[in-house]
Amino acid sequence: MRILCLVLIALFSINSIRSQENFTLKGIITDSESSETLIGVNIIFPELKTGATTNEYGFYSITLPEGTYQLVISYLGYSQISETITFTESITKNFNLTESFESLNEVVITENVEKLNIRKPQMSLNAMSANTIKQLPVVFGEADVIKSITLLPGVTTAGEGSSGFNVRGGAADQNLILLDEATIYNSSHLFGFFSVFNPDAIKDLKLYKGGIPARYGGRVSSVLDIYQKEGNKNKFHMNGGIGIISSRLLAEGPIKKGKGSFLLGGRATYAHLFLPLFDLDNKAYFYDLNTKISYKLNENNNVYLSGYFGRDVIGFSDSFKNTYGNTILNFRWNHLFSDKLFSNLSLIYSDYYYGLNLNFIGFNWDSGIRNANVKYDFKHYVNNDITLQYGLNSIYHKFNPGEIKPSSDDSGINPDKLIDKYAFENAIYLDVEHKLSNKIQLSYGLRYSSFLRLGQDELNKYANDEPIIFNQQLQIYEKADPIDIDKYKRGKILKSFGNLEPRLAIAYQLENNSSIKASYNRLSQYLHLLSNTSSPTPLDIWTPSGLYAKPQILDQVALGYFRNFKDDTYSLEAETFYKKVKNRIDYVDGADLIANDAIEQIILNGEARAYGLEILFRKNTGRFKGWIAYTLSKSEQRTPGKNNNEPGINNGKWYKTAYDKTHDISIIASYDLTNKWRFNANFLFQTGQPVTYPNAQYEYNGLNIPNYGLRNEYRLPTYNRLDLSATYIPKPEKTSGWQAEWVFGIYNVYNRHNAASITFSENRDTGTNEATRLSIFGIVPSVSYNFKF
Repeated sequence: MRILCLVLIALFSINSIRSQENFTLKGIITDSESSETLIGVNIIFPELKTGATTNEYGFYSITLPEGTYQLVISYLGYSQISETITFTESITKNFNLTESFESLNEVVITENVEKLNIRKPQMSLNAMSANTIKQLPVVFGEADVIKSITLLPGVTTAGEGSSGFNVRGGAADQNLILLDEATIYNSSHLFGFFSVFNPDAIKDLKLYKGGIPARYGGRVSSVLDIYQKEGNKNKFHMNGGIGIISSRLLAEGPIKKGKGSFLLGGRATYAHLFLPLFDLDNKAYFYDLNTKISYKLNENNNVYLSGYFGRDVIGFSDSFKNTYGNTILNFRWNHLFSDKLFSNLSLIYSDYYYGLNLNFIGFNWDSGIRNANVKYDFKHYVNNDITLQYGLNSIYHKFNPGEIKPSSDDSGINPDKLIDKYAFENAIYLDVEHKLSNKIQLSYGLRYSSFLRLGQDELNKYANDEPIIFNQQLQIYEKADPIDIDKYKRGKILKSFGNLEPRLAIAYQLENNSSIKASYNRLSQYLHLLSNTSSPTPLDIWTPSGLYAKPQILDQVALGYFRNFKDDTYSLEAETFYKKVKNRIDYVDGADLIANDAIEQIILNGEARAYGLEILFRKNTGRFKGWIAYTLSKSEQRTPGKNNNEPGINNGKWYKTAYDKTHDISIIASYDLTNKWRFNANFLFQTGQPVTYPNAQYEYNGLNIPNYGLRNEYRLPTYNRLDLSATYIPKPEKTSGWQAEWVFGIYNVYNRHNAASITFSENRDTGTNEATRLSIFGIVPSVSYNFKF
């Protein structure tokens, strides 16, 4: 805290000395058609070789010496603005950008391909537009955010039909997923077949794989930061799509023209409605709702209210029903204190619910996690060379590990409640963007995070404070019996943690179109997802750090080379990284996580590491566009025993994590044949997922029992797939009224049956163990109709 104050005082002193002859230009940049604010717009003064970009709310501020200069405003997909500005006093100037329709279909990964990005120290960052996401061929023809980002280097999934995503060899629970600043705990619908994000409602998407600014914290692998649209402030519009198994509809328009707007979007699947035609009494569907209201109170104040509600429902007859999903609500207030000081106050509620009804057994199961979050962030444009971001946030967590209730009066199930857990997570941070010279720019910051594990109704106490013991005779880990049960009031602090998290990134410009960059991150994660599967499932439970589960601590370094070619037609990004995580929890063999009220009895604290090389080559303009992404990496984990007499996991040696993929190649291509026809293709190749296979068998009471080898010692076969799609626009010349397009797709063109898993069981006829491959998808054709008016 003292360090942050000293840095602020020093920087403010610099500002007071250097700003005497300077003036500030500030304002908001919006879309001329909808008045939607635009993120990441470049405001450039070429003769001064300096500039700025708009923040998440379209605001910019830049301070320059007195004089007359040429101003250029550029944003991909919009017509450029150029005008002369004379600085004799501070100026407020808003700009409206007009869409450049001839470039609307360009495929872009980063939000802008400008030389200013080459100079910026930010690295390990990918952005993707909603337009790009909608063009990529996916299963069932449904545009999907999560599937789209897995086509970027360093990002993979555990396979088809699996939830979540993995970044640079990290686990899925190590990703911070934000929708309008609110945490999303499960990013998937229908166990990973779809994501929870409606692409029609998305305004901006950024994935930070490294070089993570200090304003983000709480996870150690990545940050996926998504903002919803604000809604059209000038006219009422609707758009949507009708697909084979799902449809979507989004409406937006003014509350008060030019000042306020609303957005309301919904999606739902309906494939289950056809199951009765096949005499199947099952159901599997999802629905979700995106909503947002924005209002401009005056020139210095704007308010926003946004929300998301989603549910998945899976059932088999009347005997089984599974319901789960996310709920978020966020109220935000933007306030402009001065030309140079912008603030945002957010009050956020987030809830993840999981419910299970088993009528054939006679019980209902409920579990989940919810939090309330207060954030206050400031962006201070100190001068032309220094920009500060600083703020604080405090999160109150409540964890419901599970509750069992009888589903009927004649049920034989006794009600039971696992102990709720509570925690406070707090942080204060400072980010500095510092231009040292025309060739060197820095981004550095410091975050201090604290975590308070609060009292709970019951807490087991163990002899020698060891909840898990190693049986030397049987050579296995066993649960220790509690010697007592302590009870604590809610206000009691059971355990506290505090961590300093420094961040540093530097960019050195080699030429006008190339640079090298380096970064270092330290991050802390206080929440753990209890899952011993390769990908998260809705039944997995989040638990806080405490007496036996320590916070995960990450240290990551990265080095990269970046270059644009031929007036930004081509670009190359190459990065190498190394990351290490302390206190990564691991599970003993045979661990049972379901309805376990003493999780400390089956976990051990270990460490993880990952390192690799990422290459991204892009063609950004022209009729033929696309990118090639290649990742060479390794992800390992080690869990030694507590002393030399214990083997730990895999004898305490490094072993492959379940998300280790040595080679990962994605090739994305788009070709505009005419104004009416556009073709897209994806090709993916990945090293097979690590798995554990039996290496021997023995007979017991007439049964052949497999004996499994070391954990993740083997791999599934390699994964590869080709997808194609074609988009037909009947009337491309229409820019108003009813506009439509047809999208035809083929997922997995050559019908490869990629292995999602391989299981081993005894053949009842022969009595021998045999392997069975499970594949999720073969070839899947699709067609969808998209419209807007």
